[in-house]
Order: sequence, then C-alpha cells, then structure tokens
Amino acid sequence: MERIRNGGPKANGFATGKKLNGIDQLAWHKISYKALFGLLFVTPALVQYSLGLPYWCYPITCAVLFLPVFGVFMVVFNRMCVAESGTKSTNVKRFIEFTDQILASKYANRKIPMIVLYEAYADGKLDFKCDVLEALENRHQFCTYELTFEHIKFLLCNFIPEVIFHSRNQDAEQVCDHYDRGNDFYRGFLGPMMIYTSGICRDETENLEDMQVNKLKSVCEKCQLKEGERHLDIGCGWGTLVNYAAENHGTYSTGVTIANRQVEWAEGVAEEKKLGTRSKFLCLDYRDIPNVQFNKITCLEMAEHVGVRKFQSFLAQVRDMLEDDGIFFLQIAGLRRTWQWEDFIWGLFMAKYIFPGADASCPLGWVVTQLEQAGFEVHSSETIGVHYSLTINHWYDNWMKPQTQAVMTEKYGRVVRIWNIFLAWSTIIARQGNSTCTQLLCDGNYTVKKQIECFEFTPDVGFTLKKRGGGWVKQLLYIAA
Repeated sequence: MERIRNGGPKANGFATGKKLNGIDQLAWHKISYKALFGLLFVTPALVQYSLGLPYWCYPITCAVLFLPVFGVFMVVFNRMCVAESGTKSTNVKRFIEFTDQILASKYANRKIPMIVLYEAYADGKLDFKCDVLEALENRHQFCTYELTFEHIKFLLCNFIPEVIFHSRNQDAEQVCDHYDRGNDFYRGFLGPMMIYTSGICRDETENLEDMQVNKLKSVCEKCQLKEGERHLDIGCGWGTLVNYAAENHGTYSTGVTIANRQVEWAEGVAEEKKLGTRSKFLCLDYRDIPNVQFNKITCLEMAEHVGVRKFQSFLAQVRDMLEDDGIFFLQIAGLRRTWQWEDFIWGLFMAKYIFPGADASCPLGWVVTQLEQAGFEVHSSETIGVHYSLTINHWYDNWMKPQTQAVMTEKYGRVVRIWNIFLAWSTIIARQGNSTCTQLLCDGNYTVKKQIECFEFTPDVGFTLKKRGGGWVKQLLYIAA
C-alpha cells in the first residue's frame, strides 16, 4: 500500500506525499483581486468610451466582456506562474517514451503541459517508461499546469453552459453515457462489491472489500437504521448500500439511479439475497422521486451531479421527503477553497472525461451553507480524503492488472488509457488534499424531538453511544415550538 508516496512522511498511519517546492507555492490566493476586478470594470468603461456608447449600455457591456476579460486574465496569470516555476527540464526522457516524433522534438528539453500529456497518452503518442502512478508521482519534474486554448474552449463552450442549464436531458445524456458504459468496465476496478464511492480504512492491511464493508457499517450506524424503517438512497449506483441495509438492518430500502444497467445489477443481487419487498430500485431522475416520507435518506457522492444551480432545490426536495424526526446522510466530494493550478487542470480533466456535469464539487464551507440555508441542522462533519486516496489506489491496482488491461483495451479502446490517468492522478490528488470527500450527518431541524444520538468513535469498537453526566444521551434533545 505504500507504493511510491515520494518517500513522504506518514500522517495518522497513512502515507502522504512530501511537500513539493516551487509549483506548490503557486496558489490561487496569490492573484491580485484588485487587478482582476479593476480589469472587469475598467475594460468595459474604456470600450464604452472608445465606441461612444451611452451610459445606460455600461451594464450590458460589462456582461458581454466579463468572460473574455476573466479568461484573458486567467491565462496571463497562469503563464506567469508557469514561467516562475520553470519550463526547462532534462527529466522528460527519464519518464516518457515518445512514439510521435513531433512531440519528441518539441518537448525534448522542456516540460509538457498536463493536457498535452494525458491527451497524447490516451492517443498512444507517448507512453511511460514506468508504472503510470510512479510517473505521476514525479510529474513536477516533467509537467506544467499550463492553461491552453483547449481548456478555455471547454470552459466557455461546455462547462459554463452545463453549469447554467443542468437540464434533465443533459443529466440523462451525461450520466447514462458514463454509467451505462458496461458493468464489466466498472467491475474491472471496483471489484465484486461494485461500490463507486470512498471506503473507510481501519488498518493498512485491509483490502478494498474490507474498506467498503467498513463504510457500509459506518453509514448505517451513523444513520441509526432500525428494522422496519423506510430508507431512501439517492444515486444508489449498483445498489450495494440498499441491499446491505435491507439485509443487515431489516429496513425497507429504496434505491434511485438514472442508469438502467445499475438497476439491473442491483435487482439481480437483491434477488440472489432473497430480500423481497425490503429492497426496491427505481430507474429515474432524482427530480421524479415520488414524494413519500422516509425515516432515513442517504446520498453518497451523487449530489455533485445535481449542480450548483439546482443544489438548493435538491436539498429542499430531500427535506420535504424526510420524516420530521428523520436523518439525512450526505457524502460529497469537493475541491479545496485555496486551490492551486493543478486543482484547476485536474478539475477540467474530470469534468471532460470522468464526471461531466458534477459542478457541485465545491469546498466544504459552501456545502454546509447550502444545507443550513435549506433548513438542515448539521450534526457532524468528517473528512475522509485520505481514505478516498487509499480506495482509489485499490481501484488503480485492480485496473492495472495485465489481464484487465488487455480485455478492457480490446473492448473499450482509448477510454482505458484515460482511466489509467484518472485513477493514478486521483490517488495523488485525494492524498494531497487538492480534492477531498466529506460525510455530513443532518436532520431537518423541525420543532420536534430528534432521533440523532450522541456517538463516539474508537477504531477497535466503532460507533457507540456516548455516556455523559452519568447517563446515556439518547433522544433527549427538544426544540421549543
């Protein structure tokens, strides 16, 4: 499990990468916001003056020029940062073998923009001389995080329009294209449990299945699932949590996903386990979930796909379906607030190839604010980014097995090499904290008795009721009406 890790120190028992010099210092907070806002408002004024436009046109001019001015500013500042970090390198040939002679001559002694690297790798124009993860652990020696025309084009023509609209057709097209690719494709790295969310590691000797069982137990314990309760899992994937809750806690669990093949898989597992009416799956858009009441609602790494613009309406829908004394469990991935250029380039890569439409991958503070604005009370927040890194590392190991690579490449072609980059790079990103994952436990904050119990966690025992003042703190919280 240690693998490369750049020889870094360990934190909380898990390996971490060491601090990198130069590029790690090029953070977003170094940008001069005075210069940015000055350009955003002064440039339209100069255009107004040059064209002799009336004053009332100024707001329109600002709106028209906002994206071009912002884009130019980002590119110029990015190039300044790249120049500061240095573009010359003699290490390119140490890690990369070119099959395209034009690229070989162009980048013989200079670093490669990350977008050029992964596009050329996907097209077979270059290969790594070592394991992909090992190469990317040393990416700062041969890569730059340079914004290119392709980035700006994707940002303006794809990403921003998708953020604005997030229509049903858009979501269905993006999600179905991604998750209906083929169950064999996902089993190639997820393993037999078919869980596409972060596991929980209690010990470094645990395998992927152990980590996912830990996560299932943790979610059910945090939600305090009880026999006979109605449980809804929004974005249930292949239904593992739904079937686990129904089998081990006696709940009447319903899973919702927009992907047909996931429903077929989940129903097959439920039938094998003879869960009957305790496990049910619906293939529909989250906006079409029947408005019935549930005791517990879970949503694991699906809310990112809702989008920033639809997030409040989604949370309002969840709260409306939750019983007055119900519990809402949200697990969500997001970028850090003080981001660096690698975060931005990685985010655009993910938006284009891996999770299109997942624009609500925002910092934790934004998510908590959205929950509170929707009326929820957040009882606990636990960051599990390092667990996500270990989970993705296991996915990577599964995916890079020679037999898996051969079978998948024959059937799926270019996308397999994209997935090589995705799993290797994301292992590092999650470990560094560029992107992380958080579990939030909430209730609807209604003026009734709450079900949330006070828990403490110990690695060996798990979640247990916490004693305080000589008695159990259990369902003692009331709010005055």
